[in-house]
Amino acid sequence: MYVYILGGFLGSGKTSLLMRLASMFSEKKQKVAILVNESGEIGVDGATLKAQGYDAVELPSGCVCCTLAGTLQTALVNIVNDIDPDVVIIEPTGLALPHKVKDLVSSADVDEDRDIIIGIADIQRFNDLIKKKEEFFTRQMQGSDFILINKCDLAKDGEIEEATKWLNERFPDKEIIPVSVKEGTNLDKVYGMME
Repeated sequence: MYVYILGGFLGSGKTSLLMRLASMFSEKKQKVAILVNESGEIGVDGATLKAQGYDAVELPSGCVCCTLAGTLQTALVNIVNDIDPDVVIIEPTGLALPHKVKDLVSSADVDEDRDIIIGIADIQRFNDLIKKKEEFFTRQMQGSDFILINKCDLAKDGEIEEATKWLNERFPDKEIIPVSVKEGTNLDKVYGMME
């Protein structure tokens, strides 16, 4: 079982990426289970995901890496026992630290083959975020296996290069990929890195 943890600030595109990933894995005939810790900007919740045919668990309000740690682990064990998925996608709240979620997954006593953190940064709000929340954003991205700069289709001239430079200076060991989850730009590269 592969576990994918989506990390990024509020509005970065986690829910949109979750939907793209769930669709991709389903097309490959893999059984997908989803743990959602927030409804997301486009209002996707457990009921909506279930209506689309996905096995989804919506965790109550709170943060899975702190106040809901036990709830996350219990939900994950139940998913493994009840659904036996090939893939679990976890979308924590935008205020979560994904590396802490990964630690909880690792200690949940489920037999994951691999767990991957995908960091997501919103290019439209990138400069504001690093000016106002640089320390938090850095902590949020630090455990990522790779980082997506989302909404590249909406970027102004030079913004992608500037954000990539900033991220490369802080995370030289991580691949930085400009994407548009909405448009599907560069998602084939992302999918390739997930296998």
